[in-house]
Amino acid sequence: MYFCKLIIDTKTMKNNVAERLAMLREELRREHLSAFVFPTTDPHNSEYTADYWKGREWISGFTGSAGIAVVTLKSAALWTDSRYFIQAEDQLRGTEYQLMKQKVEGTPTIYEWIASELADMSDKEIGVDGLVVSVADVEQLKEELKRRGGITVRTNFDPLHRIWKDRPVIPLNPVVIQPIELAGEETTSKLKRIRQALRQQHADGMLVVALDDIAWILNLRGSDVHCNPVFVAYLLIASDKATLFINKVKVTDEVRSYLKTQGVETAEYTDIAKGLKDYFEYNILLDPDEVSYTLYQQVKCNIVRETSPVPTLKAIKNEREKQGFRSAMLRDGIALVKFLKWLDECIGKEKLTELSVSDKLASLRAEQPLYRGLSFDTIAGYEAHGAIVHYEATPETDVELQPQGLLLIDSGAQYQDGTTDVTRTVALGTLTEEQRRVYTLVLKGHLQLQHLHFPDGASGTQLDAVARQDLWKAGLNYLHGTGHGVGSYLNVHEGPHQIRMEWRPAKMREGMTVTDEPGVYLEGRFGVRIENTLLVIQAQETECGRFLKFEPLTVCPIDKRPIMIEMLTDDEREWLNQYHEMCYERLSPYLAENEKVWLRNATLPI
Repeated sequence: MYFCKLIIDTKTMKNNVAERLAMLREELRREHLSAFVFPTTDPHNSEYTADYWKGREWISGFTGSAGIAVVTLKSAALWTDSRYFIQAEDQLRGTEYQLMKQKVEGTPTIYEWIASELADMSDKEIGVDGLVVSVADVEQLKEELKRRGGITVRTNFDPLHRIWKDRPVIPLNPVVIQPIELAGEETTSKLKRIRQALRQQHADGMLVVALDDIAWILNLRGSDVHCNPVFVAYLLIASDKATLFINKVKVTDEVRSYLKTQGVETAEYTDIAKGLKDYFEYNILLDPDEVSYTLYQQVKCNIVRETSPVPTLKAIKNEREKQGFRSAMLRDGIALVKFLKWLDECIGKEKLTELSVSDKLASLRAEQPLYRGLSFDTIAGYEAHGAIVHYEATPETDVELQPQGLLLIDSGAQYQDGTTDVTRTVALGTLTEEQRRVYTLVLKGHLQLQHLHFPDGASGTQLDAVARQDLWKAGLNYLHGTGHGVGSYLNVHEGPHQIRMEWRPAKMREGMTVTDEPGVYLEGRFGVRIENTLLVIQAQETECGRFLKFEPLTVCPIDKRPIMIEMLTDDEREWLNQYHEMCYERLSPYLAENEKVWLRNATLPI
């Protein structure tokens, strides 16, 4: 899958935002609404959405993957997290939007801000499209605003239908079958396990809305969402049947026949509300954190409000999926070694920029078998740009690399047998002592987490401090998570488990994949992040119980040049040397002689 980006002149975009806000406010006055809330999500609670649902981006000009815009008749504000503070400040500059930095002291909540802005307005009603907001979020919004001045919430109106004249269509790309030799388990088997889990939750069936869950259950893949091999659909599971609600032009005769063998019927995507009304079982499980408020309102039978069992089932990889990851990571490592060697040889001799090195890396990955596209847009941030956590170079921001300082490269690919996600921070030449010290502290955290042993069932939150302890001692920290799950030729971000400071109760289990990516970002100077994708495996069993550990799946040398070796413990040096020896042993058979020489030097013990 290949994608292109639409680059829009900044001044034009800011003028467009002003025009769009004016049109929106005209609609709000017509509907007697005083504000409207624009989330980032779609009807499937997706992190990354098809263009049709990028309403928050269209109304604000902010392109980050997380945020909520709120527009009143007289003001506008946008909330986002620390990954996007710098990007949002830049993209919102020159518009009337106020940037609200989530989790920063003094920042009002959305509810507080709306209540304050509507205090002197006669119409005490706001709007939100109930089709793109979860039940839990709408219920919380209603409760919080009701007690902050009796503000009510309308959910059956989407002003974008009227004002977004050139709105993209919902994608119509065909779906394809993921071969069983890569999927590792038939759909019939997955449906059986899901129904068993539903019985334990006293439910007869469920509505599956998450696109990656649907793709995994059905062993199908698509190309409806940029960098995510999923397709727009719903899956309604009953005790003895399952129905895929999808635009039927996307379903070939081969796929239709395949679904029939797996006991899955098809219906039109737009008939999902009718399907819920006609649902014939006694009850149905609807996850209030996933299912949209609008669809929830369509259900006539008893509703079991419980967490969907599918993400946990999907997160534990079977043997075929594990082997697919190892194979995909190996091919990815080959491309990365070729890239890092090329970068070393060309820096200071040829003109290289953030965009040109991103393109080079993508081209080397594309040479690998089973390559299907990027798993996310490459982050290549040189020096100060490396401090922007989710920086994405554009022709306007692209800078030339110099033979000095640090280049942070966070990238990944979709291969048909696995999804990759890896970050390396590379020395391009002379570094400051501060850069070397920060780099070494981040490396220490990365190694300490990668080599941790922990009890089976511990949560990611309980592991998080291991990666941060030396940073904290030095007065440093980062506000993003330390690790997230990775899909099997699916979304690069996968739950329910996470490694992060905020409490996440999901248990770490054998067979899960998770990233290890501590970092430090010093605004205006530089950023450092080192990331591997790991597989949770068994460590040992003692009288105190079963313990787990991590197998590094990523096969790519970590730059040794910035390391202050004296800051590493003996164990940390040994761990790094062991990892590098593994990289050389696995990658060298697939490299040319000059590439082997480069890799040998890059992996020599310290």
